[in-house]
Amino acid sequence: MVDPRYTKLADVLINYSTELKAGEKILVEAIDIPTEMTLELVRVAREVGGDPLVLLKNNRINRALMLHGSSAQMNLMADVEELQMKNVQAYIGMRGNHNIAELSDVPDEMHKIFQDTIWQRVHINVRVPKTRWVVLRWPHPSMAQQAGMSTDRFEEFYFDVCTMDYAKMSKAMQPLVKRMDEADKVRIKGAGTDLTFSIKGIRAEGCDGKLNIPDGEVFTAPVRDSVNGTLQYNARTLYQGVVHDNIRLEFSEGKIVNAASSNTTHLNKVLDTDEGARYIGEFAIGFNPYMDQPMLDILFDEKIRGSFHFTPGGAYEGPADNGNRSTVHWDMVCMQDAEHGGGEIYFDGELIRKDGLFVTEDLKPLNPDNLR
Repeated sequence: MVDPRYTKLADVLINYSTELKAGEKILVEAIDIPTEMTLELVRVAREVGGDPLVLLKNNRINRALMLHGSSAQMNLMADVEELQMKNVQAYIGMRGNHNIAELSDVPDEMHKIFQDTIWQRVHINVRVPKTRWVVLRWPHPSMAQQAGMSTDRFEEFYFDVCTMDYAKMSKAMQPLVKRMDEADKVRIKGAGTDLTFSIKGIRAEGCDGKLNIPDGEVFTAPVRDSVNGTLQYNARTLYQGVVHDNIRLEFSEGKIVNAASSNTTHLNKVLDTDEGARYIGEFAIGFNPYMDQPMLDILFDEKIRGSFHFTPGGAYEGPADNGNRSTVHWDMVCMQDAEHGGGEIYFDGELIRKDGLFVTEDLKPLNPDNLR
């Protein structure tokens, strides 16, 4: 018996997120995913007339390849994966992790080689701009531990979040997309935070389950040199297998001039990866009604209702592009609901969200009670 939740999720991913059509090819990259889920994705893809390709990976093997790897090896791997990606119209990346710190002892130089080869050549250069793609995590017990839930309760939560009514969310977010398209000056205030920047001339994009599952954000990017002030994040974050608490960034003319966290040395090492890593590539407002606490998984945490994220590193190429380029893209999250200290967001002097709740009539449909 196939778990009916697998079937429902496969239907969302194939028919809604990637909108696979008959005759199209789709690549399923499955990293530490139950065989039954991968089988269901293959079945549903064929049911609509698509041709599925499957790339199976394992994080312990990935660690070994990076730990004992070389630039030549990673480039050869990128050659193979790039060929696959160039020959499909859609991509599903299902990424499980039995141990969230699996890559924590991989040397920084190998992380950089991976970013410069497989990640840059396959995903940034091909997958993101040239396929219809969606990525999601898998609810292993390690994720339940991160969320502070039992395994069974977390699985129930996971499938509720991942199969919610994204079409309803898509409609509700359009006024926010419009406001961000038309805005110039943004000011964000909160505990330890007083930040100003411009988003003038940079388009906003709504995320409604077409690229990420779970979803629920509208993102753009700040004008690269316009960011000034301080930002105190309050969601724990995981990068390269290292956990950071209480990240605090200071900006001057767009650049991060001071950075501190519970692991300041590692934080600054990442920010010194390249020139673009100390500039911001994304500003986004999150509003998934089921997400209210961080769980050290950015695909979930960046969608927390009442949150925003402000991302050191490269911008996504496309309408929301401010021109910043970096191999780093680190989505750091700040929660602004009353439980986490509150805060305010202003567009051109108008208050649009206070203590995590939208206050203007056109944006109130995005509040949790209206989206569930």
